[in-house]
Amino acid sequence: MARGNISYNFAMLLSPREAAQRLGISYPTIKQWLYRGKLKAVKTPGGHYRIPEAELDSLLHQAKRPETPKREMLRTLSGRNQLTGRIVELKIEGLLAQVKLSIGGQIITAIITSEAAREMRLQVGETAAALIKSTEVMVLRV
Repeated sequence: MARGNISYNFAMLLSPREAAQRLGISYPTIKQWLYRGKLKAVKTPGGHYRIPEAELDSLLHQAKRPETPKREMLRTLSGRNQLTGRIVELKIEGLLAQVKLSIGGQIITAIITSEAAREMRLQVGETAAALIKSTEVMVLRV
């Protein structure tokens, strides 16, 4: 399916309802964004909108976080350097797992234990956050 000269893979397209769930917003809001051109989408031959996952990447940082049940509050973190994105690749081998997140069109790779990846039930396509905790930040002129 193509829009202009952009082609999309069907496996990466979401219905407006699925996109709204990912972003934690209402279905009517997604529809308004589609009508106003805030989100790019393709139309199926039946006239239904399908939204590429990549279109949501730039909006994930605005996504509402669901209320945290009291039992899970211990997992809430105080770190402020949290970047929300979409898991685009996940490799689990032996003791380690490699997780690649797409955040605003950039890829961040994290190495975590395979046990942690399984415990969190990470899957490609899901939303996740990278917590960056460091005493140094380097800047490179590009």
